Amino acid sequence: MSSPAISPSPPLRLLAIETSTDRMSVAVGDGSPGGLSLSYSGPGAAQSSANLLPTVGQLLGEAGWSLAELAAVVFARGPGSFTGLRTACAVTQGLAYGAQAQGVEGGLPVLPVDTLLALAEEARWLSEQAGGAVPEVIVAMLDARMGEVYVAVYAVRHQRVVSEPLQAPRLCAPAELAAFLQPIPGASEPAVLLAGNVFDTYGDALMGLPGQRQAAWPTATALLRLAPALLREGLAVAAHEAMPLYVRDKVAQTTDERERLRLAQTASAAG
Repeated sequence: MSSPAISPSPPLRLLAIETSTDRMSVAVGDGSPGGLSLSYSGPGAAQSSANLLPTVGQLLGEAGWSLAELAAVVFARGPGSFTGLRTACAVTQGLAYGAQAQGVEGGLPVLPVDTLLALAEEARWLSEQAGGAVPEVIVAMLDARMGEVYVAVYAVRHQRVVSEPLQAPRLCAPAELAAFLQPIPGASEPAVLLAGNVFDTYGDALMGLPGQRQAAWPTATALLRLAPALLREGLAVAAHEAMPLYVRDKVAQTTDERERLRLAQTASAAG
């Protein structure tokens, strides 16, 4: 059940958490262009569970905000690292419920955001900051390890990434991306931006994909920029509904599965 729509009129006080990858990113701010934004980025993965809460406390202190003054806690729900996603959900729920002790009846609202949407927004922002043309479509790709990529496709309208994806997050072998993206819905080739952290690892397999390339990671500051519109759409939920988005249902592969994957990748490279 969604919470009531939250008006994004200033002053909007938000906390954003991103631990979907081996980087940890935390930010506080109002989500407006040129508005207040304090952020931290550092090692994630297993370190997130130890460092996340102290970092949240430090940033709130620097902003001069109490937990109870927040409009919502925003977090990247996945896909991504299983440990990182569980950490983000647990900390988000703990903070939301913890606000009850400071007088917030029922706790704070939470805003789950797809990690690949945050990645697409970060890529759009980086391209804009570099003076690049505004893309019509962003293909967001995140390294899923084990020879696979998380991928989703988003439209850009009026310099904003549309939250509803053209193609929903899925798991894909790099060699299969060309077939998955042909044709890329909603745009011509020059207006497509391929974005993510996959180019160094899977560059050879991605050479045939159409579009410009932008190295990017999901960040907490991207979550802040997305949050006002998402809150206005009524996408905040109660703390108990802060759940991860798992695209990969199985993290372990059998020896036979790994060998089939290796042979498929070898055949694709040879072709």
